[in-house]
Amino acid sequence: MHEKHVRPAPVPQRASPTQVHCKFTLFIVPAGDLSSLYNSGLFSFASTTFILSLYTVNARGIAVPNVVVGMACFCGGLAQLLAGMWEFPRGNVFGATAFTSYGAFWMSYATIFIPGSGIVAAYDGNDDELNQAIGIYLMTWFVFTFLLMIGALRRNFSFIGLLFFLCITFILLAAGAWTSKVHVTRAGGGFGILTALIAYYCGLSELLVKGESWFVIPMGTIKQERAD
Repeated sequence: MHEKHVRPAPVPQRASPTQVHCKFTLFIVPAGDLSSLYNSGLFSFASTTFILSLYTVNARGIAVPNVVVGMACFCGGLAQLLAGMWEFPRGNVFGATAFTSYGAFWMSYATIFIPGSGIVAAYDGNDDELNQAIGIYLMTWFVFTFLLMIGALRRNFSFIGLLFFLCITFILLAAGAWTSKVHVTRAGGGFGILTALIAYYCGLSELLVKGESWFVIPMGTIKQERAD
């Protein structure tokens, strides 16, 4: 009989911290699977802007806009923020920047009206100082929107129009806060309504997919070729 030799099992060696290698797998989601999130961001922006603008023009005699706080936190704020985060995997830097920024805008704006934040209470009844601060806040968002509009100049006319009227809205609302003139603030609300309607149009245009819908509506695409 031949003696059977059994090879001893290898003893596992403990790796040092410098020898540990981590392996990550990156999952890329097709752009078409995330298109609905893009539409959700547009519709959320449009709806929140539409409601607040109606309050601003004193529609139905409403003078206190606090009902919009819920919309601003979750629809205009959280929904847009999530839509912006999902734009990064699609490689849409413009959409990601716009949605995350305006989502943060709505959440920060809603925080002003939440009593627990203490923002309004910090001014201790000094309405003029509060209005001046809000005016600076709105003017800062005008600057951001204007820069975003420059980035949209080679995209389509719908987004250019949306950002253009949003710029006017921020300017008028800031001017109304600085001057305490009601008619200026209401003019800003009127342009806000127009901005919301354009945003609804853009959202519907993105929602109506060619080949799956009965009809499509144009966005006014601008040719990307340069005439050098």
